[in-house]
Amino acid sequence: MRDLLRLLAEDASGSELARVAGEDAVARDLALRIRAGIDASKKREAELTALVEVARELASASDPSGVLDTIVHRARTLVGADVSYLTLYDEARGDTYMRATDGSLSAAFQQLRVPTGAGLGGLVASTRRPYWTTDYPSDQRFKHTGPIDHAVGDEGLIAICGTPLLVDDAFVGVLFASNRTARPFSREEVLLLGSLAALAAVTIVQVRAAAETAVALDQLSEAHAGVEHAAAAHDRFADLVLSGGDVDAVAAALAELLGVWVVLVDAVGNELAVAGCASGTTVPWQESSSGRLTRADECWVVAATAKGERLGALVIGGVDDLSGADQRIVERAAVVTALVLLFRRQAAEQSQRAQADLLTDALSGNGDVRALTERLRLLAPVHDHFVVAVCRGDHSAVRARLSAPLADKLVLSGPYGGDLVLLLARTDAVTAARDLSEVAKGVTIAVVGPTAWSDVVAAHRQATRLATTMVRLGRCNEAATPDDLGVAGLVGAPEVDVQAHVQHVLGAVIEYDAQRGTDLVGTLHAYFAAGQSPTRAAAELHIHPNTVQQRLDRVTALLGTEWQSPERSLNLQVALRLHQTIKG
Repeated sequence: MRDLLRLLAEDASGSELARVAGEDAVARDLALRIRAGIDASKKREAELTALVEVARELASASDPSGVLDTIVHRARTLVGADVSYLTLYDEARGDTYMRATDGSLSAAFQQLRVPTGAGLGGLVASTRRPYWTTDYPSDQRFKHTGPIDHAVGDEGLIAICGTPLLVDDAFVGVLFASNRTARPFSREEVLLLGSLAALAAVTIVQVRAAAETAVALDQLSEAHAGVEHAAAAHDRFADLVLSGGDVDAVAAALAELLGVWVVLVDAVGNELAVAGCASGTTVPWQESSSGRLTRADECWVVAATAKGERLGALVIGGVDDLSGADQRIVERAAVVTALVLLFRRQAAEQSQRAQADLLTDALSGNGDVRALTERLRLLAPVHDHFVVAVCRGDHSAVRARLSAPLADKLVLSGPYGGDLVLLLARTDAVTAARDLSEVAKGVTIAVVGPTAWSDVVAAHRQATRLATTMVRLGRCNEAATPDDLGVAGLVGAPEVDVQAHVQHVLGAVIEYDAQRGTDLVGTLHAYFAAGQSPTRAAAELHIHPNTVQQRLDRVTALLGTEWQSPERSLNLQVALRLHQTIKG
């Protein structure tokens, strides 16, 4: 017995102990049991040491892929398996998928997905309990499926043990140890794999949380940078407005800040400002009716609204995508643009009210001329001569329809006596009437001038009488001067420029005679004197009737086909008599 105790103390093998015990069966069995206990304790100590090393290794890991590779490698080593692998739970699909393997050779096995309840792994996932089998192909405790059996067979696995990865009852995945030959898994091996699975589950969750925290911090940092960028953009827009910048300055600043092109349109699509290169691009300005940025084809559109009214729209292009911060910058630019447009409209309305008040005071004839002149000087440059236009009818949209040349020459405008009165810085009533005829739809426009500021009252009265005459004669939906109405236009005029009137009515014929040495004017005298008979006119002129007709055709080419109408012929006869008076 003393020898056996000495051998046990010297860590002798079981065979050495059996040899020394000899025929003493009781001593031999006792010694062997003690030896087995010592061996089990050493194995358990080794396993615990390995688990501590695994825990230390996992605690120092930061890369999720590295953590999983460490887990499966350690599982294979500790259990002594041919292949170890780990599946993770996919919450969206409700199954587990292969995430890491050690010792695997099959590509199909490495890409396997395991539905809950299918195969040994599906059974572990559904019950949250460990399961093992010595012969997977023939084990009927779990549901066999074609894809799983094919992958397991392709890898050549026979014995498989799986244990769940759990953290506070939350299912993370399954850890497996498997062999390519039939072998049983001892209780100690299952417990060891379970201990490793517990460490692995906690580590996986912690690494995931750390990764999510890092992503959140990155997003927070980006958001902070975006907020600073947006704040700087807002300050720049505010500085532009406070320094008197218009919408084109806001558009240019936005284009520079984001590296895009910008087009600003008004509520009906008219272009107000362009910044950057947007040539050849169709601007989808109708797409947005709110202050939120929306995608439209290859552009971005945001409405510029104020007091619930859409005043225009900003269209952004030249960029595939806009970050959240950049989108907020565009929306801020739309708000600033809406405010500028609102201020512009309010300023225009105030200017129109000031113009209308000044025009009313001037046309009433009750104001002091010098005071009126000073007020005019505050609103617009004072010119030497003006043209007065009286618009009668539905004149609500006349100002909006004025083309750029006329709008630039508009000095004052406003309602007076039921008409819309325009005061234009023009020196030629004829060309002004021709330009105004483009906006005369539904409106009768009488044009008089040029006149000095001090004589605006008289010119307005003449234009008012002319507008009344035009309506009575049915000359509506057009713009005309007194000369355009012939004799009717001369009636009531305070004074008549005979030379100008003759030139207006007969100028083309007179100039033709002067340039070619013809006598179309004399032919017209004879023609009207003969009661508009070409034959009697020819006899009076002692020329052939065909010659008279040829001359009359030339007059038609110069004056138009309507010159022989009753009204036009009357005006021509008066102009011919006045022409004789001037020559005489």
